[in-house]
Amino acid sequence: MVDKPRSINDVARLAGVSPATVSNVLTGRKPVSPALVEKVEAAVKALDYRADPLASMLRSGDARIIAVLVPELDNPFFTSIVSAIEQCAGGDSYEVIIASSHDDEATELSRLKALLAWRPAGLIVVPCFDGFAGRDVIEASRTPYVIGDRVTDALNADTVSLDNFEAGRIAASHLIDLGHERIVIAATSLRLANIRQRCDGAAEAFREHGLPAPEIVELGFDPDIEQRRLSDCFDRAPAPTAIQALTNSTTLTALTTIAERGLKLPQDVSLIGFDDYAWMRARATPITAIAQPVREIGHILWERLSARIKGDASPAKHVLLPCELKIRDSSAPPHRPTTSKGPAGRSALPVRK
Repeated sequence: MVDKPRSINDVARLAGVSPATVSNVLTGRKPVSPALVEKVEAAVKALDYRADPLASMLRSGDARIIAVLVPELDNPFFTSIVSAIEQCAGGDSYEVIIASSHDDEATELSRLKALLAWRPAGLIVVPCFDGFAGRDVIEASRTPYVIGDRVTDALNADTVSLDNFEAGRIAASHLIDLGHERIVIAATSLRLANIRQRCDGAAEAFREHGLPAPEIVELGFDPDIEQRRLSDCFDRAPAPTAIQALTNSTTLTALTTIAERGLKLPQDVSLIGFDDYAWMRARATPITAIAQPVREIGHILWERLSARIKGDASPAKHVLLPCELKIRDSSAPPHRPTTSKGPAGRSALPVRK
């Protein structure tokens, strides 16, 4: 049988004082004589009393809770941001509650309402898609909030995101400078503003080099469908000599597709990934990648939200952080024609030198 948690009234009875005195000792709101402090502390220790932080916040009206809503918790990009926010908020004595919308707009709205029911001091949201429907719900609650990563248009809130246009541009420029022209841009969904911006940046690099617009393949979010769609690109003439992935998931899809078709990096196809994780550097062929300042994104999200919680009423600030191209062994000039076998013994089209 589990023992019932001890309450502040239990402490008060054992110490022979009022619950208000116990509260004053534990919170330091009002001075208490040393003798009573000693009695209360002895009772707390004897009962192994633990204060209920939510109850305390609701009684005092001082919400020390921050809510964070992200599209997915199994995506290391979002969990890294959450980790950075937790560290910053914890340093300022805030607790963090986290929810995932599973990239579904109806779930996103439901989770928002559930999070707001906790009456948090502030909210950080990475929306599922453009046209963030939950904005009206948040603003009606008068809860300070900040938008991260997937930034939508016409927002009254502070935003923190990557310079996605430049991320797409410098990755494509690197491949073009190596001599690639048949480049596939592996996107997830063009419903996302950040993905469209990365595609626009890549297209700008092609224009700068006097090349036709690149091939953009919208892979979606289902791993099996993603791989099939990308693999189909190698069955068309001319086959790609390079892949530019726009997310960490499309990077993994590209690596899986390359491996299953028996191709090698970078001899048969070059690859630029997105995000820069340790496993990308630990491979036999380290992956060239666009590195996002993930922890800096989390720190600035907290910085902006903290300012709003403290009463900053200045116009919304929109922070755009630079990315960095990490050049490694997975990108190289295109090689001379070779023939490799695809799934079920199909021959992949030659790759030029």
